[in-house]
Amino acid sequence: MKKVLVLCTGNSCRSQIAEGYLKHFVGNNAEVYSAGIETHGVNPKAIAIMQEDGIDISNHTSNNIDEYSSLEFDYVITVCDNAKENCPYFPSQAERFHYNFPDPARAEGTLEEVMNEFRVVRGMIKEYSSNFVQTHFA
Repeated sequence: MKKVLVLCTGNSCRSQIAEGYLKHFVGNNAEVYSAGIETHGVNPKAIAIMQEDGIDISNHTSNNIDEYSSLEFDYVITVCDNAKENCPYFPSQAERFHYNFPDPARAEGTLEEVMNEFRVVRGMIKEYSSNFVQTHFA
């Protein structure tokens, strides 16, 4: 079974959203993990906006990339430039992909404005994840 790793800076928002959508779209056809070069905990707003779309990520944990050093991944997707540039090397033959999604955790304004930014990024990640699964797991 193929293994996918989604990597971000803190494994709190973008990588958690991507993990949720990839698991949703790929079903039982792959194992999907997410990690960060740091761990910041799963952002409650990410949990909330995923729940709006019917996907429960409330049981996800924020994991450090070092926790997966012994796993052999087929695909590694970095979802922010910081993770791409600062990811510690780990031996892997994984095919690597990168897309720099905006960080919704940095959004400012009213709660509604911040949540709308989370929704915008969620939509971008959902589309990316759907296309990724269609391309690599069809």
